[in-house]
Amino acid sequence: MICDSIIMKKSVLLILLFCTSLFTNAQNKINWLSFEDAIELNKKSPKPILIDVYTDWCGYCKKMDLETYSNKVIIDYINNNFYAIKLDGEGKEDITYKGYTFKLKGEGRSKYHELSAALMNGRLSYPTTIFMNEKEQMLQQIPGYLSTKHFEKILAFFNTKAYIDTDWPEFEKNFKSNIK
Repeated sequence: MICDSIIMKKSVLLILLFCTSLFTNAQNKINWLSFEDAIELNKKSPKPILIDVYTDWCGYCKKMDLETYSNKVIIDYINNNFYAIKLDGEGKEDITYKGYTFKLKGEGRSKYHELSAALMNGRLSYPTTIFMNEKEQMLQQIPGYLSTKHFEKILAFFNTKAYIDTDWPEFEKNFKSNIK
């Protein structure tokens, strides 16, 4: 009888730990959305949009996923302040936006998705991080790998709308990081 009670308590404790672990892990990832889902959510509750344009073969894209996009401060900041989109620069899925259906073009190593090419003004460089405001207006395309500390500044620059009246060197000089 006592043994059954101990086993029951241990089982309940294990279940609670498992559930807590699942919840914690869910909070330790960026809530990546499809392009269409982010645009739809933005219509209901506007906020800035961050687009990570990547390819499967890109080494620096993978490095950014492993180092920058896995940092707790970055994860929390993006999830709380942006609609985050992961856009495969060579994705096969059609994407309809503003009345036009963007498709995969080309073959082999020369393929590209029309939407990624349009967002990057034809300069296909991976990774590229794109920021749009809550009105879906292009703010900036930033090509290349972004380290965690540098990316934190960039996120704050666009989220706080400092870009409107503060130049980057001044903003960067006065920025206080939350990354240790």
